[in-house]
Amino acid sequence: MRHARTRNAAVVAAVAATLALTSCSSEEPAADEPTMTEEMPDDAAMEDMTETSALMPMGTGDPFADARTAAAHMPETALTLATGLAAATGTEGDVDSAAADLRAGLTALLQEHVYLAGTAVATAYTTGPDSDEFALAAEALDGNSVDLSTAIGELAGDEAEAEFLALWREHVGFFVDYAVAQQAGDAEARDAALASLQGYTTDAGAFFEEISAGELPAAAIAESLEMHITTLTAAIDGLAAGDTGAYASLQEAASHVGMAAETIAGGLDTALDLEGDPSDPASTLRSDMTYLLQEHVYLAAVSVFTAYTAEGGPESEAFTAAAGVLDENSVALSEAVTSLAGDENGAAFLDLWREHIGYFVDYAVARAGGDEQGTQDALRNLDGYRPQAGDFFEEVSGGELPSDAVAEGLTHHVETLAGAIDSLSAALVE
Repeated sequence: MRHARTRNAAVVAAVAATLALTSCSSEEPAADEPTMTEEMPDDAAMEDMTETSALMPMGTGDPFADARTAAAHMPETALTLATGLAAATGTEGDVDSAAADLRAGLTALLQEHVYLAGTAVATAYTTGPDSDEFALAAEALDGNSVDLSTAIGELAGDEAEAEFLALWREHVGFFVDYAVAQQAGDAEARDAALASLQGYTTDAGAFFEEISAGELPAAAIAESLEMHITTLTAAIDGLAAGDTGAYASLQEAASHVGMAAETIAGGLDTALDLEGDPSDPASTLRSDMTYLLQEHVYLAAVSVFTAYTAEGGPESEAFTAAAGVLDENSVALSEAVTSLAGDENGAAFLDLWREHIGYFVDYAVARAGGDEQGTQDALRNLDGYRPQAGDFFEEVSGGELPSDAVAEGLTHHVETLAGAIDSLSAALVE
């Protein structure tokens, strides 16, 4: 998010409008709303009082796979909206060139790696490294590793794909070793894991230098990876200590790899002579939108995970901190709207945004409490938010984002994120 604030007003407003399709939860429920511990009515009373929403949450029971599903359409959404916005504003460059594809793809995959790694560590600390929940979290993280290796293989061949996957999986294992040692207070094992990670930076640097024909110098890649290690281990340290600053640290770690994606894409683009420029304004617009859209989904998942696992639930300091990271984003988005459409519209955006964030919190709390009526009320509120958001964003974007299109996009977002919440509740609460 920090790097997005420097864009011009039109681009920033485009990101603000786009993020309406990927909202998240950051406010606590009102005092008269159901809590996770309230006594629920019997089945007959529940059936009488429930009015079913037309929206249908899409969950599989695997919360980590479902979070990936909720995030997976974000890069495509970013491309669609960046294409229209770039054309409307005359943004220089090409949003869908091969080079732009590479940068946006690396941005999404590298950022996802950080959030899935953080979630896996949090899960290991909460349910244990031998739990079924951690196995699912690790599986989702490995799915990201496979996708990254596939992306490398498409550019550099099967041999490079296999070599990268082996290297990447090894470094993920070193982070797991670090996390286990840090929680156990085993300084010797922690230092050994750090030494292994340092060795990985050298090996990975040599790998990227080779596949880029020298366009990505080994020393530069190693330096970037050292920062990756520094930022991600800082987040792990916070999670191990129960420090509420861990959420901001995790976001910082994701921000670093988002910037690294541009560097890697630039080197590979030059080496492979891809069509387009990964750093032109249009490609940058697409990459920034990809980054922010996907981050919103993962921060939402982290917040719900925290509400379900922290002592005190949505009243805990941990949840307040996680929600605070999300609300900082909301405020930044409202400032972006203000820069384009004035103070009145900026304030209206923030009110509308925060209200709809509250509906996701309502859904998460009701779902964990077995309150079917509450879940349906929240879904109906989210359904009603769709046309309101559509009208607002059509107006502030000068018609570039038609109301019906925004509302339709929100349907998929609500159903997939609600599905992920359902799976989180089933795995961690019920």
